[in-house]
Amino acid sequence: MNKRIGLLALLIGAALLLSGCTEYNQPIYETNEGFWNEFIVWPLVSLIVLFKDLLGTYGLAIIAVTIIIRLAILPLMIKQTKSSKRMQEIQPEMKKLREKYKSKDAVTQQKYQQEMSALMKTEGVNPLAGCLPVIVQMPILIGFYHAINRMNMTPEIDLGAFLIFPLAEPSIILAILAGAMQFIVLRTGPAMDNPQMKVMVYFMPVMIVFFGIILPAALTLYWVIGNIVSLIQNMVIYRPWEKNKGVPAKTGGIKK
Repeated sequence: MNKRIGLLALLIGAALLLSGCTEYNQPIYETNEGFWNEFIVWPLVSLIVLFKDLLGTYGLAIIAVTIIIRLAILPLMIKQTKSSKRMQEIQPEMKKLREKYKSKDAVTQQKYQQEMSALMKTEGVNPLAGCLPVIVQMPILIGFYHAINRMNMTPEIDLGAFLIFPLAEPSIILAILAGAMQFIVLRTGPAMDNPQMKVMVYFMPVMIVFFGIILPAALTLYWVIGNIVSLIQNMVIYRPWEKNKGVPAKTGGIKK
């Protein structure tokens, strides 16, 4: 648990660092220099503009780019699901180890960590595998925010609207929709099988709504579409309806 907290703190720190070190409120052009501009923000802007030219609106372009990004990280999502299910399956063995080494002295805890690591290695479980999609999506999400914000600052670009939602302005409706979709995704995914992760089922949707009501609707649209893709992934990979019927859920034919 401490590793997860430490990793979360590291991710938040990285996000703050990246947010402070880039010209997030400046126009974006191909001539902008710097690693963040050249390899994260401008490629995202170029991709969005490309699909805008193909599909006609920035709203549809953002949807297309979101789907492409989510499909690109699909292997990581599959890995996350497999690892989460394996972690749940070895809970009885992990509980036995906790009982065996319940003493808190340094020597006992060292033996506990060694045997726990050996168990996870034998069973092919990586406790940090569930964090991989978060690690990968963090620069993409921040990059999306910078791309949308800087496109909005660029005189040559007009984001326009998607349906009734101006993409350059916050949307409470989209924020609530994004939060609701996030809740459904977490309820149908592996988080519900992990007691330590259940708090995220309620915390994450609230956080999404909070950020959604202060950030441009274009970014909230990214969350909505991303969560729709994640829900489809859960339906195919995790099969939550089988779990609800008391049948051990299968991971879509994926082998360990």
